[in-house]
Amino acid sequence: MKLTENLSLAEVIYSATALRKGIVNEPTVSHLINLKAVANSIFQPCREHFGKPLRVTSGYRSKELNEAIGGSKNSQHSKGEALDMQSTEGYTNRDLFMYIKDHLTFDQLIGEFPDNMGEYAWVHCSYKAEGNRGEVLIAYKEGGKTRYKKW
Repeated sequence: MKLTENLSLAEVIYSATALRKGIVNEPTVSHLINLKAVANSIFQPCREHFGKPLRVTSGYRSKELNEAIGGSKNSQHSKGEALDMQSTEGYTNRDLFMYIKDHLTFDQLIGEFPDNMGEYAWVHCSYKAEGNRGEVLIAYKEGGKTRYKKW
């Protein structure tokens, strides 16, 4: 099943952890509706803007999978509202982050764990059908814990 021209459901639900642990990671109908919305509002515009492939490193997570990876209890991934993405070639994760920040409507955008040069390990972005906050954060480690600061 295709969520957009360039993104399949299989890509969004794939999880090596789920396979390894035998966890079923199947979205419900309401999760599918949310996944289509985030795919069409965030993923596809980025894919079209850069004209290059865009990798989803984490998409939908069932409750069991989210617990297995230590995700937040309120993770938007478990609602089908969030994607973690990485650039592939010809542009950086920071380019991806800035394009979303400056051009798209989103609920939450997180530049994850920047290195010393300001390049993000990946970009988290969520989108809701209603009530998008436009919150922009940077994730970093401090004392072994993940912390967030506003952009």
